[in-house]
Amino acid sequence: MPIGDVTGWRQVFADDFTKQVRPGHFRQALSGRWHAYTDGSADTSKHGVYMTSKVVSVHDGVLDFYLHSENHVPMGAALVPALPTMLYGRYIIRFKADPLPGYKLVCLLWPDSEVWPRDGEIDFPEGDLNGKIWLFAHHQDALSGGDQEAYSTTKKFPTWHTAVITWSPAKIVFVLDGVKVGSSTTQVPRTPMHWVLQAETTLNGTSPPDNAAGHVLVDWLTAYAPV
Repeated sequence: MPIGDVTGWRQVFADDFTKQVRPGHFRQALSGRWHAYTDGSADTSKHGVYMTSKVVSVHDGVLDFYLHSENHVPMGAALVPALPTMLYGRYIIRFKADPLPGYKLVCLLWPDSEVWPRDGEIDFPEGDLNGKIWLFAHHQDALSGGDQEAYSTTKKFPTWHTAVITWSPAKIVFVLDGVKVGSSTTQVPRTPMHWVLQAETTLNGTSPPDNAAGHVLVDWLTAYAPV
C-alpha cells in the first residue's frame, strides 16, 4: 500500500487491514474510520439487503465481504471510509472477487448533496462479479442516469487488480493495473463526493441463486486530496 503524499496530492486515508475483526464486530472495531449502511436496508436493485453484521470481516490482511443468502435473502454490504469533505481527489483500491452469479461490486464516488443525477457520480471498478470490470463517469447537471460515459475493460474479478480514479476539475482519469482504461472531460462533477464500496446484487432484475456464496476481498485502499 502506498504511504505518504505524492506530487500534487496529500494522503488523507489509508487502510492496510492489519486489525483482525470478526463478523458482527466491524462497526464497533473500526468506528471513526469506517461507516456502514444500515443493516437490513435495501440494496440498489432491491433484490437484496445490506447486512454488514453478517457479511463483513477483516482477517489475514484483507477486508472480506462474504456475499451469501440467508432465508432466501441475498446479503451484501456498503462501506464508507471516513474521509474529509472531498472536492476532487485520487482514490486507489486493490481488490479481487469470486465470480459469483447475481452479485456485483461497485466502488463509487457519490455526491454529498444526495442530488442524483444532477450532481454526477463516478464508478470504478464496477461490474457483475462473473463478468468484466467497467467504469462510468456520470455527468454534472445530468437529466437522467444514462447521461454518462462508459468503458468496458477486458479484465475480470477473480485475480488481483489495482484501480485508480483521479478526479480533477477538468478531467477524470481511470487506471487499472497501471494502464489508462478511460477518461472523461465532459461535464466533470464539481460538487463534493464521498467514496463508497458496495458489494450487492446485480441490476439485471433477477436475484442470485440461494447457493451462490463467495467473497469480495480488498487488500488495501488509500485516498488523496489535492494539495
